[in-house]
Amino acid sequence: MIEFRNVCKAYRTTTRRKVLLDNFSLTLPAGRKVGVLGRNGAGKSTLLGMVAGIAKPDSGRILRHASVSWPLGFKGSFSGDLTGAQNVRFTARVYGVDTDALVAYVEDFAELGDFMDMPIRSYSSGMKARIAFGMSMGIAFDWYLVDEITAVGDAAFKKKSLSVFKNRLKDAGMLMVSHSSSTIRKYCDAGLVLENGRATYFDDVKEALAAHKANMKAG
Repeated sequence: MIEFRNVCKAYRTTTRRKVLLDNFSLTLPAGRKVGVLGRNGAGKSTLLGMVAGIAKPDSGRILRHASVSWPLGFKGSFSGDLTGAQNVRFTARVYGVDTDALVAYVEDFAELGDFMDMPIRSYSSGMKARIAFGMSMGIAFDWYLVDEITAVGDAAFKKKSLSVFKNRLKDAGMLMVSHSSSTIRKYCDAGLVLENGRATYFDDVKEALAAHKANMKAG
């Protein structure tokens, strides 16, 4: 379960203070697949970042009574001077999983061959995405954070990636940000709509999508 307790978050633009969350409280039960909806700048990615621990609330607390992934495909934590395998080993130690097992999983999943023993700085963006996705799938998290799901590579690799992802979700919860209503409808069963500093939770994803559509029409 993930618990939000009186969470406030805002940032200052050149002209005003933009409130993303204002005294937001909510408990998300284990296993729910929650689509995070809102117009551009509403704070969707920031919300995921706070749950991941990448960003901090201005006030309030977010309690994670479960293991939570980094945002799926996030590549910002790689050390460019370390090899792919060394980065995977470091991640394994941070999350307390078997290092050899995770390296073997990522080697097989990412299909990078000898590049696993080369510095990350020599990788293309697509190669970094492959290894990041592989690490995400190699650890069985209780909650997955997804900011615009992407599957890189050829058709066969994309098919494999999405198949593994769906299998992981059978026993896990998820917070997903996507601008695609069809993607939210496909993967999520509940919704969280951000609008003007307020976050409204819907137990039915169809109701969340309808509320978001109404917000967008209202301008």
